Amino acid sequence: MSPSKDFDPNDGDDEDTGRLFIVANRLPISIKQRKDGTFDFTTSSGGLASSLAGLSQKVKFLWFGWPGVDVHRNDKDELRKRMQNEYGAVPVFLSKQLAEAHYNGFANSTLWPLLHRLPEKASSKSEWSDAYKEVNETFADVLLPHLEDGDTVWIHDYHLLLLPTALRERLRNKKVRLGFFLHTPFPSEDYYSILPFREAICNGLFNCDVIGFHVPEYVASFLDSAEKALPDVERSPHDLHYQGRKIIVHHFPIGIDPTQFHRALQQKDSEEEFQHLLNTFKGKKLLVSVDRLDYIKGIPQKLTAFDHFLTEHPEYAGKVALVQLAIPSREGVPEYNQLRDEVERLVGRVNGRHSTTSYTPVVYLYQSLAFPKLCALYAAADGCVVSSVRDGLNLVSYEFIACQKRKADDKEGVGPGLLLLSHYTGARTMLGSSLIFNPWDTPRFAETIKTALEMPREERQKRYEEAAEVVESRTSLQWGLDFLETMKTLKISPDEEPAGVQQDAEAMK
Repeated sequence: MSPSKDFDPNDGDDEDTGRLFIVANRLPISIKQRKDGTFDFTTSSGGLASSLAGLSQKVKFLWFGWPGVDVHRNDKDELRKRMQNEYGAVPVFLSKQLAEAHYNGFANSTLWPLLHRLPEKASSKSEWSDAYKEVNETFADVLLPHLEDGDTVWIHDYHLLLLPTALRERLRNKKVRLGFFLHTPFPSEDYYSILPFREAICNGLFNCDVIGFHVPEYVASFLDSAEKALPDVERSPHDLHYQGRKIIVHHFPIGIDPTQFHRALQQKDSEEEFQHLLNTFKGKKLLVSVDRLDYIKGIPQKLTAFDHFLTEHPEYAGKVALVQLAIPSREGVPEYNQLRDEVERLVGRVNGRHSTTSYTPVVYLYQSLAFPKLCALYAAADGCVVSSVRDGLNLVSYEFIACQKRKADDKEGVGPGLLLLSHYTGARTMLGSSLIFNPWDTPRFAETIKTALEMPREERQKRYEEAAEVVESRTSLQWGLDFLETMKTLKISPDEEPAGVQQDAEAMK
């Protein structure tokens, strides 16, 4: 489905088809300041920017977010003009200290582990909480002058959970739709109860008209938590009624743009890398893993299982290799530096036990790869191992399937590789033809690797085709259009009082 009319930031008189504003922690633009004081702008790749790239071709919107740098006050006006005119973006300026306490502090040291049911990884400081509230208020202050009756605001992710309430408090008597999409899992009620100012977070989401999650499990967890966290919540299968307002709560699984990967594989750089990989690993089965270096990704569990596999099946020594691409992430958070040490120690252990003078079982890369080379790595692989211990959806699984089209279409070749997918990813509900495993069960995880390496081509082809149908149809564009279409079904009316204002005031003291 698609909107009956484009959302146009420059044309919003009709309240049913008003303007669209995207709000996220970061802008889809990277900014660097040169020594002479001027600025370089580059479009970001990956993450939400990639997910909304297809939507931007169909729907016009302004994107609000932090530009990623601390900008001197004398440069702010120039940057605002350039970013809005050239990129359709509006910067929310934050000091370096405030951004650090908000992002690496409360968002990623407190909220992130709790949302992923890993309270032992969480830490908290009062200055982080204060910074989180201040940043959400700052975003609301920047947004407010732009908003008019009929506009739609789509807020993204856990960095801005308090923004809907901050906006409703300022919007009085304006008819504006608010939507929120959480890109992480939503924890079950027993973990949700650990969250700081959880009532304020619930109220923040209740001030939206549509709340989106990846899969039904996260919807159910939110509905359970909301019902127990606050009084006066009335629940039906896919929505809530609270203080006279109806809130739609639904799953909208995100996707990728598969054509982007198909085109990349046709580039010269990608073809050269593909042939290089085939030659390098000639005579061996190639397994790949592509992960941010994050404790939710289960990299230690994967290395432990691969070690177990080679120990229990020594006949595979010299015949299978694992390329682990670990993309640097949140290097300012201590837990991530500790994880890097642990992963590199485990890589050394596996290679120390099973290497020969001509064979290295684990090829470990602590870096990012250029997109054409990443696609070539996916395409050359005989299997992709996604071992997350908790993951919102996991789009690496989709990217691997998109790039395996090359092998699947080659009727004379070895056939498509297999996706080995953790039970704890949201993607397992979408890609059920994958080999599903529990990353905590080392022996069975190891046996899943063996099963993948020995599976006949006919069965691999069948599993690939089932997965490819999902990847090709449930695209990032479709995700965006589905969410916006749901937003448009709601009749908006002026707000007299934001949801739970009194509860928020008490909860956040």
